[in-house]
Order: sequence, then C-alpha cells, then structure tokens
Amino acid sequence: MAIKSTADKVATLQKGYTFEGPTIELGAAIVDGDVHKDAPVRLPLSMMNRHGLVAGATGTGKTVTLHMMAEQLSAAGVPVFLADIKGDLSGLATAATGSEKLLARTSGIGQDWSGKTFPVEFLALGGDGNGIPVRATITSFGPILLSRIMELNNTQESSLQLVFHFADKNNLELIDLKDLRAVIQFLTSAEGKDELEALGGLSKATAGVILRELITLEAQGMEKFFGEPEFDTAELMRNAPDGRGVVTCLELPTLQTKPMLFSTFLMWLLADLFEDLPEAGDLDKPKLVFFLDEAHLLFNGASKAFLDAITTTVRLIRSKGVGIFFVTQTPKDVPAEVLGQLANRVQHALRAYTPEDAKALKATVSTFPMSDYDLEETLTSAGIGEAVVTVMNEKGAPTPVALTRLRAPESLMGPSADALILSTVAGSALLPRYGAAVDNHSAYEKITGAAAASTGAAETPAAPSPGGGPAGASPVDVDAEARRIEEEILGRPSTRPAPAPASDGSRRAPQRQAPRQPQRQSAGDGGTAGDLAGVLSGALGGGLKSMARSLGTQLGRELLRGVFGNAPKRRR
Repeated sequence: MAIKSTADKVATLQKGYTFEGPTIELGAAIVDGDVHKDAPVRLPLSMMNRHGLVAGATGTGKTVTLHMMAEQLSAAGVPVFLADIKGDLSGLATAATGSEKLLARTSGIGQDWSGKTFPVEFLALGGDGNGIPVRATITSFGPILLSRIMELNNTQESSLQLVFHFADKNNLELIDLKDLRAVIQFLTSAEGKDELEALGGLSKATAGVILRELITLEAQGMEKFFGEPEFDTAELMRNAPDGRGVVTCLELPTLQTKPMLFSTFLMWLLADLFEDLPEAGDLDKPKLVFFLDEAHLLFNGASKAFLDAITTTVRLIRSKGVGIFFVTQTPKDVPAEVLGQLANRVQHALRAYTPEDAKALKATVSTFPMSDYDLEETLTSAGIGEAVVTVMNEKGAPTPVALTRLRAPESLMGPSADALILSTVAGSALLPRYGAAVDNHSAYEKITGAAAASTGAAETPAAPSPGGGPAGASPVDVDAEARRIEEEILGRPSTRPAPAPASDGSRRAPQRQAPRQPQRQSAGDGGTAGDLAGVLSGALGGGLKSMARSLGTQLGRELLRGVFGNAPKRRR
C-alpha cells in the first residue's frame, strides 16, 4: 500500500469532516506530529442522538471534553444533562479568564476564544449537596432499578416485581421506602399469607430477605432519595430566555459512598424520559444530550434484566431526540450490545502499564475504523487535551479517524464559587416546586390504618389482627419491627426515632402539603381510588386480606410499566 503524504492525510480529514448542517467544533487534527488548524474536526448536531462514548485514562481530560461539548450544545439551543462528580462542571456558570498559555493554545487550533457564562441549573439527589433536591417515588423507580440498588439476585428481583404487582393491583401507592416496607411486612404476616400464596413464586423466606435489604437501605440514610415531590424529567429539557439550552448539573459529592445508588438514579432519569417522550424522528438537533459519567458503575455485576433494559433504552431513545454519551475509561467497560450503538467516539489516552491495560488497549483499537494512524502508539502517547475521534457523518457513515487537539472551554475549568451556586439555587424556579419533601397519604398509612374512613374520622385505632400482622398493627408496631431488624443487621442501636403513641387515642393522616390528584375510576369500578383509604380503614377490624382480595377485581388497576418496571407519568 502506498504511503500517504501529510498533505494527502490532511485532505482526507478535511473532506471527511466537512458537513452541511450545524456542528459541534471538537478541535483541530494532528497529522504527523503537527496541528493543522485548517483541518477542523467536527460533530454534526443532527447525529448527536446516535449516542457516543468519551473514554480515556484518569487525568487525560475527559471532564474538560464534556465541559467543552456542553458549552457548544447550550449555545446551539440544546439542553444538556451532566453528572457533576468532582464538582468541576459547576464552572459553566462562571466566565473563564484567558491566560497567555491558554490563548496561545486556542490560537494554534483556530479557536476564537473569549470567556463566557452559560445558563446552569444545579440539582442534588435527595438534597445531598448544593442543588434542587431530586427525588423519585418507589413506584415510578420500579422493581428492576430498585433491585439494582439493593443488589438482589435474579430470584429476589423477580420476587420484588411480584410485590410491585400486588401493590399496583391493590392501589397501594409506593411513594417512599416505608410504603414498600409496609407492603412486604403485610405479605409476610399471618394476615397476608393468603395474598402471598396467591402471588405465586414469592416465598415468605425471599420476601423476608427483601425486607431486610430494604431496612438496610433505610439504615444507611437512603430514604431521602425516595419520596415526593417527584422530579419531573421534563425539567431537563428547558431553554433559557435567550434561547440557549439549560445545562443541568447533578451534583454527586458522595458518589464513592453510594456508587450503585447514583448510577442507577441516572438510569432512572433516562428511563423516565424514554417512557414520557413522543417519537420525534430525524431532527436537525437533539432535544437533549445526556452525559452519563462513570458509566462502568452501571454495568458492574448488573443482572440480565437490567442490562436488557439499558440496551433497549439506548437503542430506542434516539428516535425520541435524546443523545446519550457514556463516559468511562475504556470501551471494555460498556457491554458489546450497548457499545455497538455508540457511533460517536472521543478516545483520550490510555496507559499500558499492566497486562490488563495492554488487553484493554488492543480491544479499544479494534473498535475504530482503519486509519492512517498507528492507533496503539497514538493512544499511549496522546497528551492531555488530545483525543482520537471518529463520528457519524450526515450520511450515517463513520468519519476518518483523527487525532485531535481539543478546544478549550470558555467558562471556568473548575468549580464555581459556593456563593454563586447557592444564589443560583435560591433563585431557581424549581426550588418552590421541589425544595421541601412532602409525606402524602400512601400505602404505609393505608396498611397501618392511619387514614380516616371516607364516611367520617375514625376516633379510635383499629384493634390488632389475630395474627399480629401489619394489617391490624399500629404504625408504632410496624416501626418497632423495622428498628429490631435494623439493629440485628447493623449490630448497633437503631437510629430510627421511636414514634410516641397518640395520647388522644387516635392517629390522624399526615398533613398534605402538596396532595396528589387521585386516579378516577368509572362508576362500575367502585368509585374513586381515593376512597380506598376509607375501605382499608373500615376493613382493618374485619381482616385486611379479604378486602385486598376484592380490590383485585373491584378497584385493582395494574400500572403499565416500562422497560425498567418504572411507571410512566401518565399513569402515576
């Protein structure tokens, strides 16, 4: 094969990265050791919903690449979601100051650089950090994602799906962890044993294991991530008044202590978008670009059901106008079924210090098209802020591989000042909507008899059931059992507060700060689902199991669940 001249290689790249529509500027090509600013490397906006991969060893510049791409997407009117693991991406809200070294670099790649700020919304999971709290209800989170957090095996995961099926069928709203705990405690009680048997495939022993894992989550402080008001993922797809896309930064300050929780929550956001968005077809630019950092956490030890759900979501969500970029160290971190759908690649340098590193390097090289570069050498010698790039062109074919010196961000490469973040959060339109947690009437109150009957307030609590199960138990009894299991698991006194018995002989439903609208049923279905509280309260003395059985035919209405078992908004 004839050896190409430098001019021929540059011409190939110039032709390969010339597009008709709007683009994201990635940088300038490096050919035979020199930067050629007359050979810009670009990514078509219309192809960003074909998904992508940003990979590379620690410290090679992946976060800066996300930063730079997010700026340009915002400027093009495309909303962006970023998981801000180190806190550096908050710098998008602060204009950068140009140094002599920075300006020399940007001039060398043909970048007309100036410091800018971008519209940023700061979120924090459950309020864990500086940002608008993001919560999900248990019912919308679904059994597959929850099983991932609880690290259940396949059998236990299937059993948890049966528990959700029972709750859906009987209009027992699973809002937070205590709701799910109450349902499982009922099913494992003497009062609920017939319902447990009727489910089929759910043994009392397995239900007990799930209950213990659930209480362990509560003991670890994870209850604050679940509840209401639930975050509406449509908030991720907003534009600023000037037309720029809002960049949503989800702060993850304690990622290392709860990696499974955080990575799974990110997948919930995507799954919720997938279920809620209409088909969009081919667009000039995506509706949203979602950067999923530390992607390997999603896949480590994942069940087949979880992996299948991710694959389905990634494959189909692009037709709804959403682009996903997985960010990790090597392509080997991503399963082949998902990797095959990531058409846009930005590969930073890799290291080959160990035999395992060498294998990862060879595997990475094999994922790129044939090129004029010796990719094994190129990937081990690339500098910080340089990457090997190939993307999908406007005709759906891969572009030539290009070693690229990447553009510099125009906002601050580092965290914004705390005062700026706090003032941005305080002034956000989302704060009144999501700032304060709400404990609405749900499965826990229904099962423990905390609700008043629909025909009038119950002045005295129902008597305990003969079997001593949660159906006739007071909330005090249910929480006492949770404290006992927590202490047994953790080997220390429970941190769960002991509720004081009601002095007036009654326990009223919690104050509703933002009540949810009940789902209406037809007259033939027995009235509204909101009347279920009265049915439950009145039935406590006569045995909940017969009432629950009748609910399956009278009021029961199973939710239509998505690929992760999550409940679409239209049915919540």
